[in-house]
Amino acid sequence: MHQTKYIFISGGVVSSLGKGLTSASIAMLLECRGLKIAMLKLDPYLNVDPGTMNPFQHGEVYVTDDGAETDLDLGHYYRYTNAPISRLSNATSGQIYDAVIKRERRGDYLGKTVQVIPHVTDEIKQRILACSKQHSDPDVVLVEIGGTVGDIESLPFFEAIRQFRYERPKDCLNIHLTYVPFLKAAGEVKTKPTQHSVQILREIGIMPDLILCRCEDSLDEDIKDKISLFCNVPKEGVVDVADVSTSIYEVPINLNKQGLDQKICQMLNLPSNKADLSKWEKMLHNLFNPKGKVVVGIVGKYLQHQDAYKSVFEALYHAALANQVEIEIRRFESDKVLEQGDVEKVIGGCDGYLVPGGFGERGWMGKIMTARYCRENNIPYFGLCLGMQVMCVEFARHVLGLADANTTEVDPNTSHPVISLLSEQKGIDNLGGTMRLGAFNCQVKPGSKAEKAYGSTRISERHRHRWEFNNLYKDSCEEKGLLLSGILEEGHLCEIAEVKDHPWMVGVQFHPEFKSKPTEPHPLFRDFIAAMIQQQKKRGL
Repeated sequence: MHQTKYIFISGGVVSSLGKGLTSASIAMLLECRGLKIAMLKLDPYLNVDPGTMNPFQHGEVYVTDDGAETDLDLGHYYRYTNAPISRLSNATSGQIYDAVIKRERRGDYLGKTVQVIPHVTDEIKQRILACSKQHSDPDVVLVEIGGTVGDIESLPFFEAIRQFRYERPKDCLNIHLTYVPFLKAAGEVKTKPTQHSVQILREIGIMPDLILCRCEDSLDEDIKDKISLFCNVPKEGVVDVADVSTSIYEVPINLNKQGLDQKICQMLNLPSNKADLSKWEKMLHNLFNPKGKVVVGIVGKYLQHQDAYKSVFEALYHAALANQVEIEIRRFESDKVLEQGDVEKVIGGCDGYLVPGGFGERGWMGKIMTARYCRENNIPYFGLCLGMQVMCVEFARHVLGLADANTTEVDPNTSHPVISLLSEQKGIDNLGGTMRLGAFNCQVKPGSKAEKAYGSTRISERHRHRWEFNNLYKDSCEEKGLLLSGILEEGHLCEIAEVKDHPWMVGVQFHPEFKSKPTEPHPLFRDFIAAMIQQQKKRGL
């Protein structure tokens, strides 16, 4: 009888250790051994999902095919693995408590006192089991617990995991990712934070089977001996996760060299096939041996936060790998472009520009100025979601001569609403759950740049937006050279727009960055980079 195994990954000492990356790397290694994987992120915050959270607070919102707004770690899961990613891959405290309270209101608990134990913990365990049913009989389910051990909001998750393992003692493994700092003043690596972190975990009733140590450099054997002794983990179960020199995509290879995937297979009694890493190693070879360089400017409004456009940055790196070039990304705050006025002075010097998604008025004019700069100077431009709307409004203003053209998001009273809400969306006040979310099919016009990139006239991409291109302006735009090259299959909405007489100026209403992998770069990002290389050649560079 097939028996699914469960790996629980917790973090200690500090946040931002890279639990998501580590979880994705472990999953990728197990997949390379021929195992079927499912993945789940448990988030302790009380928001139902991160959809209404400020990107400065939470970073990117990652959208799944089935329209769930989820944690950005699911992006790592998608990029590293072939695991199914859906709304069953992310559960928050908000969702858990919401489900329990709704049951209580319906009377499902038959008048019992509703408590964290067993009702909340039972719901958490059900979410873990539901994740395992995303496809038939996964070999391993990896469950990442958000936050840091010791956080009060994480306690119900850890208690549920303690119970889950108690019920399945032979089928579970606990991995604890902790921080081992090097104190420059003392000239020493310190293990005490790790000891305290494991002590907190043990007080909860969870004994780690493996300890992964985030550190600047690989740990000496005596340090591993000390961690092993004080944390009650065999020395071979202490693995260092040192800072990588070039790319986060080196992490799985480093873990494999230390035999982590082999240890996991042995401990869970899984088939111990040798990991086939050839595809990944070929990708890293291209990374380490570029044949040129491109410089991309990103003009957005959340660029101060490292993770606000996480998938965009990664998709650009993937596209550079596909073209065997090194990429330099320059970040420009869109509101600064307007403040300083001289576009060339503020953002000049890049081979191409990307305007990512976003909401609100701030930085709008800076993005319009960027699009005009690219259109008038034949510089490759790629607009994502809001970036497509920027491109269409700029075209209407400066090619059609509609000076007042705008989006009703910025100016509700504009006389030329080139971008506007659909009539059925008007009057909605609740910001949660009112967007076009998830995967939609799109028909792509033959001969367009989009069709050339995809190699297909029918595609599926993920959305996260409210405002749409206004078809009242379709004919006038196309007469002047703005081709609406992608149309929603279930309707008549514009999904892709491109400027005809331009080397590469493409805007998409969806978020292609969510479907890019290092070994399978997204075709639009790939061709965007290729267009920059082509323009370099034309300039004789």
